[in-house]
Amino acid sequence: MAKFLQLDERLADYVVEFGSRQDDVLARIQAETEAMGEVAVMQISPDQGAFMTLIAQLTGARDALEIGTFTGYSAICIARGLAPGGRLLCCELSDEFAAIAARNFERAGIGARAEIVVGPALDTLSALPAAASFDLVFIDADKVSYGDYFEATLERTRPGGLIVLDNVLYSGEVAAPAGERSANADALDELNRRLATDERIDLAMLAIADGITLARKR
Repeated sequence: MAKFLQLDERLADYVVEFGSRQDDVLARIQAETEAMGEVAVMQISPDQGAFMTLIAQLTGARDALEIGTFTGYSAICIARGLAPGGRLLCCELSDEFAAIAARNFERAGIGARAEIVVGPALDTLSALPAAASFDLVFIDADKVSYGDYFEATLERTRPGGLIVLDNVLYSGEVAAPAGERSANADALDELNRRLATDERIDLAMLAIADGITLARKR
């Protein structure tokens, strides 16, 4: 029998208030991003940001990679959790979002630790050495390409390193019957099913935010 807790808005607000520590910089970035309108849905929530910082700390990550930076909230959370001397490489397709993120990095004091490369993430990854060097990877970009991002980053993640995939439940749409899902949900469902039996990784899917998968490279 499944054991789970269904969150309503009141309980979700409680989790954010007491389950995360959001400083003034992150609060301002959240507010400014929300003012951008519907596109703000791409920003992670404060409780997920706290989770990403803690994941970086627990793994002792020094070299991290983010695919999909948007306005920089998640990157700041990751960078703040990195070990001393740690570096974060951010892949962002949009020049506009990259410029906003760069400004936010400076406001958060992580500008020296985080580099943004603008362009298709797969092109950026292809230009990197095919060496297993990353300790932590966060994937939060276009959903149809998640499978390609996973394969490209797994090759470049060290054994014992962690790949974190966001939005793997896609508002619950992945569990809808075939033919009633969007292309994004279809792609995520296919990847979820594939990773469930992938012997290259250890796996846990968490019902946090919009669904998060933790894949540890063996």
